[in-house]
Amino acid sequence: MKNEIVIIDYGMGNLHSVSKAVEAVGAVPVVTADKAVIAAAEKIILPGVGAFGDCMKNLQATDLVPELIRHIESGKGFLGICLGMQLLFESSEESPGVAGLGIFKGCVKKLPTQYKIPHMGWNKLRLKTASPITDAAEGSYVYFVHSFHAEPEDSAIITAVCDYGTEITAAVGRDNIQALQFHPEKSGEAGLKMLQAFKEWKL
Repeated sequence: MKNEIVIIDYGMGNLHSVSKAVEAVGAVPVVTADKAVIAAAEKIILPGVGAFGDCMKNLQATDLVPELIRHIESGKGFLGICLGMQLLFESSEESPGVAGLGIFKGCVKKLPTQYKIPHMGWNKLRLKTASPITDAAEGSYVYFVHSFHAEPEDSAIITAVCDYGTEITAAVGRDNIQALQFHPEKSGEAGLKMLQAFKEWKL
């Protein structure tokens, strides 16, 4: 179906609000764990709420890891949100010994800040490199809830940062993969602009 965006349901996502936000930008949200539906999708969103280890455990239990890897390797559109971004990396200090998807080299580390953790609330995006998603909301305030952030081996994949007593990785991207540490579905007009950009992204 035209403008269909598949939202991965593995029991750890903010599914209702992500689905409503996708719907608000004129796309058709399909919330599913069905591997056949995921395999046929042109664009998918991987949300995530909770702990890194629990999310990986649920993805493995639902046998969705190979499907996600195939989707990414095929060059189709992928958007990770919050833990859905962190899972793209090799590991996380939150869950020692648990391997991530390993799409990007690097580790997810506890926020190195003197400020209160978790980093919760609105913060301003500062763009680092061009992105078909975050370019739509340059200088906007977006909504964060997290205690860990990604530290990629290749800093060139960092598309946006924010300041929280230190520079925090707010978004990453390469080729057909884009991912956001913040919640676009909770970020008002700026978040909708980014989801709109994902819907319209030509791959």
